[in-house]
Amino acid sequence: MSNETIFDKIINREIPATIVYEDDIALAFEDINPQAPTHLLIIPKRRIATSNDIQQDDRETVGHLFWVAGEIARQQGFAEEGYRTVMNCNENGGQTVYHIHVHLLAGKAFGWPPYQDRKKQA
Repeated sequence: MSNETIFDKIINREIPATIVYEDDIALAFEDINPQAPTHLLIIPKRRIATSNDIQQDDRETVGHLFWVAGEIARQQGFAEEGYRTVMNCNENGGQTVYHIHVHLLAGKAFGWPPYQDRKKQA
């Protein structure tokens, strides 16, 4: 696999992160550039670069990431109020770290669409 990502370094405790959940499969921590009052990233401990790289054998791992999101939402008390989960894929999808991750956002009302097309803003 290519060079380590920042997420690999967080998993290996080479750089600090505010971890809110961990098990054998996944790690969840606070985003360093939050886009909502609660903004967590949920990552698999085994790196999968993009959604395009998810294989049939990864189904349980990816499902587990979303289960963790729901579990955190229940534990932190915002499950009933509502939250958003997002997984970006590649540059035009907004992915900046090539290690799949679920964004868990909560603490405010979210609209749709989530943002405008970047090309139309230029």
